[in-house]
Amino acid sequence: MTKFFALVTFIFGLWTNTLSAAAAPKIVLAHGALNARIAPLWIAHEQKFFAKYGVDSTVILVRQIQIMVSGLGTGEIDIALTSGSTLLGAAAGGLDTKMVAALNAKVTYDLVAAPAIKTIKDLRGKRFGIQAFGGGLWMGAMLGLESLGLDPQRDNISVLQVGDQSVIAQAIEAGSIDAAALDGVFSRKLKQKGFNILAEFSQSNIPTIGLGLIAKNMFIRERQDALEGILKGLSEAVAFILSPKYKPVVLKTIMQHLRISDSLSAEEGYQDLVTGLDKKLVPSIEGLRNTQRLLKPRNPKLENIKVEELIDDRIVRRLEESGFIGRLQAAHGIK
Repeated sequence: MTKFFALVTFIFGLWTNTLSAAAAPKIVLAHGALNARIAPLWIAHEQKFFAKYGVDSTVILVRQIQIMVSGLGTGEIDIALTSGSTLLGAAAGGLDTKMVAALNAKVTYDLVAAPAIKTIKDLRGKRFGIQAFGGGLWMGAMLGLESLGLDPQRDNISVLQVGDQSVIAQAIEAGSIDAAALDGVFSRKLKQKGFNILAEFSQSNIPTIGLGLIAKNMFIRERQDALEGILKGLSEAVAFILSPKYKPVVLKTIMQHLRISDSLSAEEGYQDLVTGLDKKLVPSIEGLRNTQRLLKPRNPKLENIKVEELIDDRIVRRLEESGFIGRLQAAHGIK
């Protein structure tokens, strides 16, 4: 009898070890922003799309970029959803990272100005609000102004760090600043109050990288299966979001994570999300070059970085070329 129990214990141990070895890899994904554009990550996790493709995901909010980059370096964070400027900063600091996918590849902000400012030329000599120098909002604003033929230094435009977009919108309304680049959720409300939208940058196809997935090269090299599962799950989340059928679920997700009860605000956030969402998830090299160009005066170390070496889009391109992404979108009714 003793031998029998010993045999059972041994077989059970082998079975447990086999299950453990076959268990889905645990992957920690971090994001630093808290807005509707993060929804693909939330949807992929909560609708179990990551799990569907063999990944046990944990999604965390890390508000400070320095802590996020440090977490990538130590391996406490496997993948970060962050901006192209974060990628370049990490590379300049010696961290061996690459971007493997991007959620958006163009500037989508609206240029909003005070009622007295009627034309682009009227912005000369005015006060322009941003969240922070080097951040995504600053990047989009500078690229947008550049596309309109404006240069803050030459045209005497004072660029002021004000706060996040809600604070910037309040500052415009209070007259503390004269103009800013804002998401539609804020610009539309200001327009209703008599403020002017001088440009919709979403119509201009200005290349940038607003949010993308970055990971260390070691993770990309050694965890290919897990990375492919993440990118498949994210691709399905994008198809899910773009499908009118699941819009109520997406709105509910946005409201829960942003802790808002106003369905109209959630709807506006949803519109901002789908306006800029890239179906193929392929990072824009030109967008990263734009980011590098704007940041070089503030960080000379970026001068010698070859941006094409900071992008590894092999998996997302393979998913596109194999028809995987097309089949997902067809299954969700997206043409």
